[in-house]
Amino acid sequence: MSLERELNKRSGSTCELSGVTEDLKVYEVPKSPGTGLDSHILISQACLEQIEDPDKVDVNHWRCLNDSMWSEVPAVQVMAWRMLNRIKSEGWPQDLLDMLYMDEDMLAWANATGEGDNQEDTIKHIDANGAILQAGDSVVLIKDLVVKGANFTAKRGTPVRNISLVHDNSEHIEGRVSGQHIVILTKFVKKT
Repeated sequence: MSLERELNKRSGSTCELSGVTEDLKVYEVPKSPGTGLDSHILISQACLEQIEDPDKVDVNHWRCLNDSMWSEVPAVQVMAWRMLNRIKSEGWPQDLLDMLYMDEDMLAWANATGEGDNQEDTIKHIDANGAILQAGDSVVLIKDLVVKGANFTAKRGTPVRNISLVHDNSEHIEGRVSGQHIVILTKFVKKT
């Protein structure tokens, strides 16, 4: 029996991720530890395009993963996990990821492409000119800033050396100005 026929039989001739019944394709899940049927899923053309081109991802399309993530087919669970990780900044995908259980072997397979690696890579701190800020950089204030709770104004042109990044908010950095440790909005600084 051909691989496509076996996948159609297993899935009931529907996309194993979205449930769509038209324009189905055989997809080999990358970095699979197995071969044959265990390393393939049947998916729609719409799912395939979004998996292969992250710029085409329609977040609402992937709400279907709420159902397919519970599949008993490991390859389907792995792809659901990867796509949820890709869009987890939307909020609701993170809730689904928190519910999804995968054993160590399956989680290692899911992580093999680096899809769920280091959230710091997805949060980027960008200054007023569009330059990416990193911990330890030096910046200059581009506007006079009233520092709440410290009773002083940080003047435009004030250098802030050795900044640290606020890891859960891309619009905030921390640094010392006039001996005070303060939080500064990235839109009011430029990298030096």
